Amino acid sequence: MNNNVMEEVNNDLISELNDLIRINNDRISGYEKAAEEAKKENIDLVPVFSKMASASRKYASELTEQVYHLGGEASTDSTASGKLYRAWMDVKATFTGNDRKSILSACEFGEDNAQKAYKEALFSNAEMKTEIRQLVAEQQAALKEAHDLIKKLRDMQS
Repeated sequence: MNNNVMEEVNNDLISELNDLIRINNDRISGYEKAAEEAKKENIDLVPVFSKMASASRKYASELTEQVYHLGGEASTDSTASGKLYRAWMDVKATFTGNDRKSILSACEFGEDNAQKAYKEALFSNAEMKTEIRQLVAEQQAALKEAHDLIKKLRDMQS
């Protein structure tokens, strides 16, 4: 592979990984806001939301390391400047004055979009080395567990 083709391959992958970093940055902000709001009337949700924000910090860090390893510049912003994942921005706006079920529904919506972002990254045209694909797949699986927990908590409010 010549250098131009190799650089293009890396740039495509770096772009995909940066989209995942952004969705994790949004997820951190969303769950930090959720934890803050939960302190008022849903204190039992604070550890859940804090754990999810912490997990996304770890995921963003792992993805950032891969971007640097590929010779790229890792994103430090959120999806508001990214391509299509603004869900967590909506989640953060939803919290004020809403009930437990609404908060959990908003979080589930954000989790749905995180799943979508990871699925798109895994099925994109970006060429991924096995270890990067495995990392992304492992993060997606962990995020699916988080999604299912949020859904279960929300369904308990019916």
